Amino acid sequence: MFSQSDSEPLSPAPESVAAFCQRREPYLPNAQTDQPFIQAMRDITHWHQQQSPWYRRFAELNGVEAAEIQTMDDVLALPPIHANFFKRNQVLSLPDQGQLKTLTSSGTTGQKSQMFFDEFTLGHARDMVLRIMEQRGVMSDQPAHYLVNAYEPYEGLKVGTSNTNQFLMQFAPVAEQFWALRYLGAEGHQFDGFGAINKLKQWAQGDTPVRIIGFPAFLHFILQRMASMNEAPLRLPEGSWVMFGGGWKGHADQAISREDMRAQIAHWLGIPETSVIESFGSVEHSIPYVTSRQHRLHQPIWSRVVIRDVKTLQPLPPGEPGFLSFVSPYITSVPAHSIVMGDMAVWHQPDLADAEEPPTPWFEILGRAGVSANKSCAVAAAEMLK
Repeated sequence: MFSQSDSEPLSPAPESVAAFCQRREPYLPNAQTDQPFIQAMRDITHWHQQQSPWYRRFAELNGVEAAEIQTMDDVLALPPIHANFFKRNQVLSLPDQGQLKTLTSSGTTGQKSQMFFDEFTLGHARDMVLRIMEQRGVMSDQPAHYLVNAYEPYEGLKVGTSNTNQFLMQFAPVAEQFWALRYLGAEGHQFDGFGAINKLKQWAQGDTPVRIIGFPAFLHFILQRMASMNEAPLRLPEGSWVMFGGGWKGHADQAISREDMRAQIAHWLGIPETSVIESFGSVEHSIPYVTSRQHRLHQPIWSRVVIRDVKTLQPLPPGEPGFLSFVSPYITSVPAHSIVMGDMAVWHQPDLADAEEPPTPWFEILGRAGVSANKSCAVAAAEMLK
C-alpha cells in the first residue's frame, strides 16, 4: 500500500512524493495527475503519522487512516490544520533540527509564524517556482535592475518574504538592486519612497530592463508620490516586469483594485498589464500560485485548492465563498500537507476554450476572514508608512 513497509526506516521522503514533486510540467488537467497525487497524499499522510507524535495523535482523534485514502474525496476530507496553529506551536516531522532551515512570516513586530524546512521541501518548492516562471516567460539571461519593495536583508534576517525576494532575483542576473525598506541598523527598516523614485528615473534613462518585486502597497504609494510631485510618467525599458508578493493587509482601507493597479503601472511606468504578475503564497504553504496572462491564480499540479465552508470546513463547489485551503504532498518537515488559511476565497473551473490559459482550476482572494491583532509581513511593513 505504501512506498515503504512499516518495518523499514523512512527515507528522506516517500518515493511517490519525491516522484510527484519532480514532475516538470506545472499545469496539466487534474484528471491527468489525480492518481499519482492521491498516492503521494496517502504516503505523506503515513509519513507524518510515523514521524510526528503530535500528528499521529491528531490523526487518531480525527479518524484518519492513511491506508484508506483511495480517492480525491478522501484526500479533500483530510482534516486541515489552520495556519495560525504554527504561530504558537513547533510541530516537526523530522527529528534532526540541525538539518532544518527556519523562516518566519512576520516582520519586526507582531506575532511570528515560524516554519521549518528540510532540504527536500525547500528545494522542491523553489524548483516549482522556477518551472512556473519559466513557462510564464520571466526567466532571462539578460541582466535587470531590481526595485525590491520589501525588507533589505541583513545577516540573521529570517523573514520569509525577504528570502523569497532574494530568490526571485535569480530569474534574471542582477545589474543593480534597490530595497525600498532600507535597513538602518539598530533603528530597523525605513521606507525610502523618494530614493525609489529617483532610482526608477535613473533606470528609465537606460536600456536595462527593470523588475519590480515585493509588496504591492509600497509600489502604490511610490506611484502616488510621483503623482503628488507632478513627476512625468516614466517609460521603463522593454522587457520590464512587475511581480507582486504579499498583500495590502495593513493598508486595506487604501487598497485599490487589481485592475486599477495594473492601469497605474501602465500609465506611470510604461509596463504593459500582461507583464504584471501577482503571486499568492505563505511561509506555511510554499507552493507557488502565480497569475496567468488573464490575471488568474491557477492551481499547479503539485497541489489542490479547496474552498471550505466556514462552519463545517467541508469542501464547497465552484463559485461559493469560504475559507481558502490547500492540500499538497510536497512538505516532509512539518505536517502541513492539509492546511486552511485565514483568507476568504472562491474557486472556478478552468476555461478550457482559452488555449493560453492553464487547464487547471483557479481562485480569487476575497479578503481576510475576521479581524485579528496578529500582524503579517505586510502589516508590519505597512506600519512604516504611517
